[in-house]
Amino acid sequence: MGRLRDGRAFLHRALVLSSLLLLASGEIFFEERFDDGWDSRWVKSDWKKSQGQAGTFRHTAGTYSGDPDDKGIQTTGDAKHFAISAKFPEFSNKDRTLVIQYSLKIEQDIECGGAYIKLMSGYLNQKKFGGDTPYSFMFGPDICGDQKKKLHLILSYQGQNYPIKKDLKCEADKLTHFYTFILRPDATYSILIDNREREFGSMYTDWDILPPRKIKDVNAKKPKDWDDREYIEDPDQVKPEGYDSIPKQIPDPKDKKPESWDDDEDGTWKPRMIPNPEYKGPWKRKKIKNPNYKGKWKTPWIDNPEFEDDPDLYVLRPLQYVGIEVWQVKAGSVFDNILICDDPDYARHVVDETFAANKEAEKEAFEGAEKKRKAREEEEARRAREEGERRRRERDRDRGRDRYRDRYKRHRHYDYHDEL
Repeated sequence: MGRLRDGRAFLHRALVLSSLLLLASGEIFFEERFDDGWDSRWVKSDWKKSQGQAGTFRHTAGTYSGDPDDKGIQTTGDAKHFAISAKFPEFSNKDRTLVIQYSLKIEQDIECGGAYIKLMSGYLNQKKFGGDTPYSFMFGPDICGDQKKKLHLILSYQGQNYPIKKDLKCEADKLTHFYTFILRPDATYSILIDNREREFGSMYTDWDILPPRKIKDVNAKKPKDWDDREYIEDPDQVKPEGYDSIPKQIPDPKDKKPESWDDDEDGTWKPRMIPNPEYKGPWKRKKIKNPNYKGKWKTPWIDNPEFEDDPDLYVLRPLQYVGIEVWQVKAGSVFDNILICDDPDYARHVVDETFAANKEAEKEAFEGAEKKRKAREEEEARRAREEGERRRRERDRDRGRDRYRDRYKRHRHYDYHDEL
């Protein structure tokens, strides 16, 4: 029965992959679903191995999954470095759209660590691939505690790495998510998570690669006749006659002189003062719209004399390798569905056929796994409490025996001296 189910699952995935390939109208440069035989296409690096700090990858769908037969590779070994790479035929993204996509499930409480992928250019000694290996592209989550949940996006230009200036956030739950980056020949880009566009922009503005096209004219000054007062006092309004003679306070008409008041002894009686309801405060002209208002003056923008356009700004060095190179305090991240192509529609269909189809099933599996985990933790806590209580009773019993021996020794000592 198990073989039959496995066979059906394999057939289903094969049919899905075939239908997706028919949909692809562009070129697929690299696609990895981590089916059987994946390890023949990937090279595990010896980086950090001699120091005993190299982690390993396990071929698995993880602890919970919408499809247990749909496997990826999972980091194993806490506080380790992980480095693995695969080679594909070299290509250039010049005059074509570049799409880079992969799925990621961070099952563990990662605490601190990366979960991104890299693309490399030129020759790479894959057995020595590591943190100091130059790369042309880096994309994916980097998490450290509750504060840092960053989505890295780094592009290389003329041998120097440039991170995006935007503060991008990655997903923080423990379910599978697809991360997609699209770079177009006009140097515009899109970032999608689970097929939903999260960011859009341009390499000209969102990276500090080239000087800006426009800069503010620091020598510009506001013209003397520039009127930036939106409202002015009405010059035609005149202060009413006698306005300034209206007192701020008046005697209270309800305040009566007490019968017992003696002017000779108590002085001249005066009623208490109260606010004058007729008093309107200092006179001010009403505000009206300024007919000469030109708006708030702003420093004008001018062409930057230091800007020199590069029509190939979006072009990366010819790409030839994809790699995973991360360090994690807690291991357990599952990488899968790595895709490099020039067809955004195909990438979108891949997400629809894999993520959308298994999303609810994976969520149910996760909730089931969480219930088991919590039940296991509660059981372990109960056993720990019982063990602690048992040890406390033993300590109390031992203390009682010690106190009895101490009293017995004292009594024996007193009896001996009494006999003497």
